[in-house]
Amino acid sequence: MRKAVRSLAAAIAFLTRIPVGRWVDLSSEDVSRSEGWFPVVGLLVGQIECAVAWLLLPHLPAAVTAVLLVVLDVLLTGALHYDGLADSADGFGGGKSRDDILRIMRDHAIGSYGGVALVLAVGMKIAALAALLGGAAWPRPLIAAPMLGRWAILLLSAALPYARQTASVVVGMGRKALVWGSLFTAAVLLAYRDPLVWIAAAVVLAIAAILGLYYRRRIGGVTGDTLGACAEIGEIAVLVVFVWRAG
Repeated sequence: MRKAVRSLAAAIAFLTRIPVGRWVDLSSEDVSRSEGWFPVVGLLVGQIECAVAWLLLPHLPAAVTAVLLVVLDVLLTGALHYDGLADSADGFGGGKSRDDILRIMRDHAIGSYGGVALVLAVGMKIAALAALLGGAAWPRPLIAAPMLGRWAILLLSAALPYARQTASVVVGMGRKALVWGSLFTAAVLLAYRDPLVWIAAAVVLAIAAILGLYYRRRIGGVTGDTLGACAEIGEIAVLVVFVWRAG
């Protein structure tokens, strides 16, 4: 029980800015072993955003609420996955060889590809949230999107090796985490009793497969940045699936 609580705390500390590290002394090994909890953390982020939306919607237009929810997402997560998306876009957009791509992704400066990727991602998320918040069925996608986006991390880290030679918490992640994380995700989707969430999960699975094949061909595996990019793209895809139904 103590190990499970420690792993959950490590997942929360790694994926969010919630200060659990003040009460638990965590190491990189704890983070590596915590991956199975990533969908749980996604669910927690979704519930927080859902609660804030519920408080704001009676007083603000849907579009304004959508912008504030994206701001909250950035504050909650420290823009972790946005950073991975920008670095991946710069690396794959500007790099010609494997070494070029990995080197560019290590550069903290954001290039043109990364800037465009961030603008598109934020714009898509705000537009999708605004469309959903204008209806009545918005809580489900707000909760499901961050959970399924982080489930995509489990899919890729279990299927592909780490692409760099240096040490990383990603190295310790793998198939055992995928089993536990997938069981939790499936249980939540079953509780929804809505076929659309399964369609959204299938879309995330397809995105992870396509990106995984691309990552494998270009750099031979995954990095923390590519995992973050997949999570962000998957999260947006879930919102778009629900917007499609609403339209």
